[in-house]
Amino acid sequence: MQKKGMMYMERIDEKIHKNRWLILFTVVMMTFMACLDSSIVNVALPVMAKKLNVTMASIEWVVTSYLIIISATILIFGRLGDIKGKTKIFKFGVVLFTFGSLLCGISNSLIILVAARAIQAIGAAGTMSTSQGIITHVFPSNERGRALGLSGTFVALGTMVGPPLGGFMVSVLDWKYIFLINVPIGILTFILGTNILPKASKTIIEKLDLRGAVLFILAVVLLFGSLIEGQNIGYSHPVIILGFIIAILSMTTFIVVEKRTEVPLLELKIFENKLFSLSIFCAFISFVSISCSSIIQPFYLQDVLKLKPAVTGVFMMTYPLVLSVVAPISGHLSDKIGSEFLTFIGLTCTSIGLFLMSSLNEHSNLWIMVIFIAIMSAGNGLFQSPNNSLVMSTVSKNKLGIAGSINALVRNLGMVFGVSISTTLLYNKMSKKIGYHVVSYVKGRDDVFIYGMRYVYITASIICTAGALLTAIRLYERRRGKQEGSKREKVI
Repeated sequence: MQKKGMMYMERIDEKIHKNRWLILFTVVMMTFMACLDSSIVNVALPVMAKKLNVTMASIEWVVTSYLIIISATILIFGRLGDIKGKTKIFKFGVVLFTFGSLLCGISNSLIILVAARAIQAIGAAGTMSTSQGIITHVFPSNERGRALGLSGTFVALGTMVGPPLGGFMVSVLDWKYIFLINVPIGILTFILGTNILPKASKTIIEKLDLRGAVLFILAVVLLFGSLIEGQNIGYSHPVIILGFIIAILSMTTFIVVEKRTEVPLLELKIFENKLFSLSIFCAFISFVSISCSSIIQPFYLQDVLKLKPAVTGVFMMTYPLVLSVVAPISGHLSDKIGSEFLTFIGLTCTSIGLFLMSSLNEHSNLWIMVIFIAIMSAGNGLFQSPNNSLVMSTVSKNKLGIAGSINALVRNLGMVFGVSISTTLLYNKMSKKIGYHVVSYVKGRDDVFIYGMRYVYITASIICTAGALLTAIRLYERRRGKQEGSKREKVI
């Protein structure tokens, strides 16, 4: 019986190994769709706001609800993947993402659309939290790097294809098709996944930290929900103040609970590593800065410069295109010369690019804007790969899963925080300029939008500069540590 069991397991392993590239294709197809869905929407926002007859501030919920729910649930699905099996959670995520996409495509009101985006985001979190674990499981160590590298390429492709595809679809078809395109691909991914993904995934007898999960969801949803809705009803409103208070209390209680729980949702001890914490914080800063630009850019191009959605999509492709070229080169360089110096140069270039973007106005040359975006995106490309390498290299092998989940969480938190802070500042400055409360683009007053946009880019540049200074401190401390280590060796 034991021999038969061993032979059966060997056949399963052989089948998995044989189908590993098809498994990779199935997993990255979903990764591609999740990333595409976060970038394809931005170009369509001005059109969606007009079709649904809502303000700029209201239509932001289509983007922010997606990011908030992913941020709130990605750690939970990461743990569930360890407990129930990564393949089960991945397939569940595919089904939910596809169903959410269908609901988005048939919705006729902002409330239903935002609710559908939340369902879609839960599915995206399920696939994002398990995809790298599945790839690591099915690929041998000598092929794993290439497979994970291809996964990263599809992330870049999803981000790159989104703007031009979204612009084209909005120009030729209805905006709803930017969501309906996910449905056939989701069905195909589920069919492939059911047949070829590893079914013999190991499960562990552990309980999900439900208290921690509920507290974390409350903290994230209420914090960012209050930040965004405060733009409409004012931050002095009792409901907004109550939201902030509950969010702070929930996060404080979450930290206390996680310290006392035997198997926590988030292992807080990992943050005791100074280099890990600093690298994670720098990643957060970079995504905050870049998101400030990505949410405002389509409104500048379509409302101020009066470009069509399809043309807007082509120009917005500059950022992911430059990023996809620079990031692999930066990753290769980090293996040769180390990561700290590259992260410093990267954040410095990003801050310069953001500052240059603040000089744009209603008469700016589009190709000058492209150069500014290229500087900004080249800086971000120089930063991301080396910083990810630093994050993952500072933890032991048994902590790689949690480190990856925290990295993904910080990316989404940075993006939603960037959207929140940039739009809050934009409307505040626009209101100050025009003399009354503004939560949308004011027709015929391009100067009002430009005034607010300038402050957003300057603020993003300052935030990024702070990150560059932190990376400079990190570089100095690492070099000093190496010098002290070499002196000790000489003495010995």
